Amino acid sequence: MKQLLAIERLVAARPELDRVIARVQHLPIHALSFGPAADVPLFIVVGGVHGNEQIGTEVAIAFLETLIARAAPVDHRIVVVPLLNPVGMARNRRANGNGVDLMRNAPPHALGGTPLLGGQRRSRWLPWYMGPAGAPMEVEAAALVELVEAECASAPFCLALDLHFGFGLANRLWYPYARSREPIADLPAIHALGRLLDTALPGHRYRYEQTAQVYTIRGDLWDHLYDRRRCTLLPLTLEIGVRSRRHLPLIDALVHATASYRAWLPR
Repeated sequence: MKQLLAIERLVAARPELDRVIARVQHLPIHALSFGPAADVPLFIVVGGVHGNEQIGTEVAIAFLETLIARAAPVDHRIVVVPLLNPVGMARNRRANGNGVDLMRNAPPHALGGTPLLGGQRRSRWLPWYMGPAGAPMEVEAAALVELVEAECASAPFCLALDLHFGFGLANRLWYPYARSREPIADLPAIHALGRLLDTALPGHRYRYEQTAQVYTIRGDLWDHLYDRRRCTLLPLTLEIGVRSRRHLPLIDALVHATASYRAWLPR
């Protein structure tokens, strides 16, 4: 699998940046960290939640390559999980090795759930399978939740970007909630971030919208993490519409937004 091999090469070049947050069928899930360990704003990038969406992992790898070439940040922290679902990617399957859609694997909320697409428990052989009722989260999903919560525990602010591909031709930036159209408590901050991106990326073609305006999901991992947040957490999902790695300007803008959050975040 070329994506995992590319990640392993980066890890071999800078092993001090890496930690393995879980192993699934002997395949590692890497998290690479840059910058101070605590008390600074945090930016998290996640790729490869769905194994058949290789472009998300490739964008994360391209971002890692730029980070390794730069001096380490001193006023913010960056954590990159380039491939959360290595078994799924090795098999070119959306789900993990147990047939579970990791983005529908959090404890489900009473609200939401577009039929089938929003999560189903009928069969692991159908897409969007949430996993058995009452079962713990899959290893990959639990590892991401544990990582994000541990990192956010010592950060005053956290911005996260989850990289996906395949929902239409347009590039979309989604924010919570996925389960319903109820506004999140940090909606003013979400709007302020949108205005900042409009200024930083004039003429950009990202549709900035709430996930639930498109469809609703039960068991969305970022809804789960947002509801359990202990700091200001703004999770975004980039749905890449055209297969292209040209999203580094957006990611750089989000890095700068993270480092300068005090200047634009509503009080």
